[in-house]
Amino acid sequence: MGLLLTAAYVSLAAWLWLALAQGMFWRTDVRLPRRTDPAHWPSVAIVVPARDEARVLPLSLPSLIAQDYPGATEIFLVDDGSTDGTADLARRLGGEQPGLALTVLSPGEPEPGWTGKLWALRHGIGQARTARTAEPDFLLLTDADIAHEPDSLRELVAAATSADLDLVSQMARLRVTSPWERLVVPAFVYFFAQLYPFRWVNRPGGRTAAAAGGCVLLRTATAVRAGVPDSIRQAVIDDVSLARAVRRSGGRIWLGLAERVDSVRPYPSLGDLWRMVSRSAYTQLRYQPLLLAGAVVGLTVVYLVPPVALVVGLVGAHPATAWAGGLAWLLMAGTYLPMLRYYRQSAALAPLLPFTALLYLLMTVDSAVLHHRGRGAAWKGRTHARPTDA
Repeated sequence: MGLLLTAAYVSLAAWLWLALAQGMFWRTDVRLPRRTDPAHWPSVAIVVPARDEARVLPLSLPSLIAQDYPGATEIFLVDDGSTDGTADLARRLGGEQPGLALTVLSPGEPEPGWTGKLWALRHGIGQARTARTAEPDFLLLTDADIAHEPDSLRELVAAATSADLDLVSQMARLRVTSPWERLVVPAFVYFFAQLYPFRWVNRPGGRTAAAAGGCVLLRTATAVRAGVPDSIRQAVIDDVSLARAVRRSGGRIWLGLAERVDSVRPYPSLGDLWRMVSRSAYTQLRYQPLLLAGAVVGLTVVYLVPPVALVVGLVGAHPATAWAGGLAWLLMAGTYLPMLRYYRQSAALAPLLPFTALLYLLMTVDSAVLHHRGRGAAWKGRTHARPTDA
């Protein structure tokens, strides 16, 4: 009981720190900064990497074509070796709906040392910069499963120009329809914000850098100065690597939650969500067994000990253990409530966060096992090797 009591106190101290000193990560009020329309709307090229996206493209691509943007804009969809007719479907969707011009590119398989998405972005950005006499002022890098409201691009550009930002990124609202999505998806964003508190990311000159790869507005001149995507060509977690490259180049970055940008990709089963997390979890730990061990211990103490301490303390008539575990669990659930409200989910899911954390712990361990078996970072038939500079 003494060891459990100590662990419960450590967990309670950790939750007091997280709630008060970790950038207020649990708050969900970081939205696009105040903005006014620019006197002259800059030109924008929208670049969409797509691999086997025929299932979601009819729900996402029309929303880009229908963007209500006053400046010069066009879309470059880059087919990354799809086998499901993604390119042909994109051309058909582009021909059926009036709106922005659409160009579909097929650059072929990536060269050694490139991840598929960044190879596709390289060709899309290259085409966008050479397709017209003047290269675009901004690049909107958005995934093929992301649907945008008609004013999404307008609001992103207004935010960038008003606040003189080089990179503006919104964490798209992920789908929460199936029971597993309701249990796992809000926690995914909660854990991401805990690792990369948005307020810290948005500090000018801050050390924390992150972005959400599904929706990134980037100044073209900044991309050139930062050497992206070439400088991050091996990155599996490409959005964080992009933000770091931009910040290293002297650029100003901003990250927040989206209000009118949504992912339409379904994750109906636990297996679908498991693969989404496990493909990059060990990469986040820089492929280091010691960091993996630390993550397992940390997740256990911070998330799993509180409910165990409460139950064991109550059953064993040890009030100090029960109180420490119960208070830690209460803080945990309380900091999770804003994210559940953002996803319009029941507050009854908040006490289940320890179970969800256990799932993430197992996904992380599985990610390491897959890596050591040579099947790490697998996505849609491709397995990316560990970067040589990791």
